[in-house]
Amino acid sequence: MEFTGGGRLEVRITPADVGKRVSVRRLSDSGGGPEKFTDTLGVLTSWNEGVLLITRRTGESVRIPESSLVAGKVVPAAPARRRGPAADFEELARVTARAWQPVESERLGDWELRASSGFTRRANSVLPLGDPGLPLDRALAQVRTWYEKRGLPAYIQTATGAAGTQEELCAELEARGWRREVSAEVRIGSLAAIGDLDTDVARVRLARSFDEAWLQRYQRFGVPGPHVLKVLSSGPSVWFASVPGEGGVPAAIGRCVVDGRWAGFMAVEVDPALRRQGIATTVMTALARRALEEGASAAWLQVESDNEGARALYEGMGFAVHHRYHHFRAA
Repeated sequence: MEFTGGGRLEVRITPADVGKRVSVRRLSDSGGGPEKFTDTLGVLTSWNEGVLLITRRTGESVRIPESSLVAGKVVPAAPARRRGPAADFEELARVTARAWQPVESERLGDWELRASSGFTRRANSVLPLGDPGLPLDRALAQVRTWYEKRGLPAYIQTATGAAGTQEELCAELEARGWRREVSAEVRIGSLAAIGDLDTDVARVRLARSFDEAWLQRYQRFGVPGPHVLKVLSSGPSVWFASVPGEGGVPAAIGRCVVDGRWAGFMAVEVDPALRRQGIATTVMTALARRALEEGASAAWLQVESDNEGARALYEGMGFAVHHRYHHFRAA
């Protein structure tokens, strides 16, 4: 990270730069030893009472005393992607939301309050794409009330790490005691590259709906109720994949939602005894080929940040991180 200009370190940011992407260098506490410097890159989300708050692309917030700054500057937005399709955050956020629709929703300005009897945080959280039409504290109070009436905890889904994401909202929620519980990556890639993979897709069965056997492989949430079935069935053009297994339960399953140029992959599950044999790749390749037939060209998926195995698989298939999303729970 380069700060020098004519051999000098300069602090070239001010509180007026809140909301911009910045790079800063600070002097770390060395405990009496040699001076040490720490660099931080992210969105400057506040500068109050002599403390800067910078939110990194991972969603982590870093507090930096103004007195420790030795250099700082505004930096351009992240460069355009060199692989995978071009996409802005709002387009991708709306596409991913349409692929996993709630049982019930209500508008609060530009925010969407979503509920599905607790089945997944995505279908039971606020999607805040814009202005709620109220001061933030009043909006959050209405969010809490709406979810309390449904016997659910109040969650807000936010995003970081791309142009137009919500680092400032993350900081505001943290300042009000909301806790970040789960973070995940939204990855994108070329659909054709997945469809071109050399694997035996003949054993994959594709259908417009799922059956009881498919649910047995997916069943991570106990006996599925009507709310689960409705969420799984939602989306513009939905496909379900299965690979036959022993005892009538599929060896692997998957779900794909085609929405214009996008194909989203979800619910890819493999029998634990059969993992690391390429079956997940086979399922995704079969779904990708069907999505290509429908005119899609770009792919997306979501994976939790701590799922190392899945992240490695998707990296090998050409998926790269576009942004990260986080679920904040009301205190």
